[in-house]
Amino acid sequence: MVQVTEDTFECILSTFNELQEINLQDVTFIDPYGMVGLLELGELCKSRNIRKVIYLPHSEEVLTYLERMDFFRFAYNYFDLRPSRPEILEKYLRNSYSDVLLEITPIEKSDDIHFIVRKVKERAHAILNRHLHYNERAIHGFIVALSEVCQNIIEHSKARGFVGIQKYFFQNIGKNVVKIAVMDIGMGFKKSLSERFTLKNDLDAIENALLRGASRFAEKGRGHGLAAVRRFVNQWDGKLSVRSGTAKLSIIPEWAWGREKEFHLTYFPGAQINILLPEI
Repeated sequence: MVQVTEDTFECILSTFNELQEINLQDVTFIDPYGMVGLLELGELCKSRNIRKVIYLPHSEEVLTYLERMDFFRFAYNYFDLRPSRPEILEKYLRNSYSDVLLEITPIEKSDDIHFIVRKVKERAHAILNRHLHYNERAIHGFIVALSEVCQNIIEHSKARGFVGIQKYFFQNIGKNVVKIAVMDIGMGFKKSLSERFTLKNDLDAIENALLRGASRFAEKGRGHGLAAVRRFVNQWDGKLSVRSGTAKLSIIPEWAWGREKEFHLTYFPGAQINILLPEI
């Protein structure tokens, strides 16, 4: 395995289920989805009193990025890392922080969302305005959408969630793209919505939440955040994928890739959300 991203998440999930020791030594690229995914796998293992070993990448650049995104700050809570304290050369530590919109950040309570919004606002002009060419209205919409995704964790999960945001340059489309990954290992959409709706499976539950604005709450205007996020992502020609349980639903623009609907995936609790927003 050379990449740890949304595209390889199913393979990583299978590896975690089968092995006590996870070998990431050949990894040359990891993104926020990969990092947050590893931490949520750690959160799941911790809930089952399991502590696994991770062999860290040999790549200095990957180790530096993990450090810069605060991955190690949380990973030590879940895993035995090999090496336990990776040495990072000073020349790599001088790398710019300019493309990071938000380091890996936990989501457990409403105050965490306020912190996340404040942090993103501080860097919004440098990244969203300069690289994605978002105006103030679009930046506001971005922050509202981010808040809604994070709020979804507060309302549906009793476990710790994580979020991470980073800007990349996609050579295949010649544009800057911001990646947002948000995950938790809570009850998931099917269990959450089954209190009010009759659902066939995990995919049916995701479709109800994402496409029809279904909510576990009867109060008007509460719990419809994911549908609002979908509208924002569509407006800015972005990609949105939502995984929960054994299914995944993606909204895919022309410039992106992936499958719209995926069934019979390896079970993983909670919700795993990935958003890609291109420059305009």
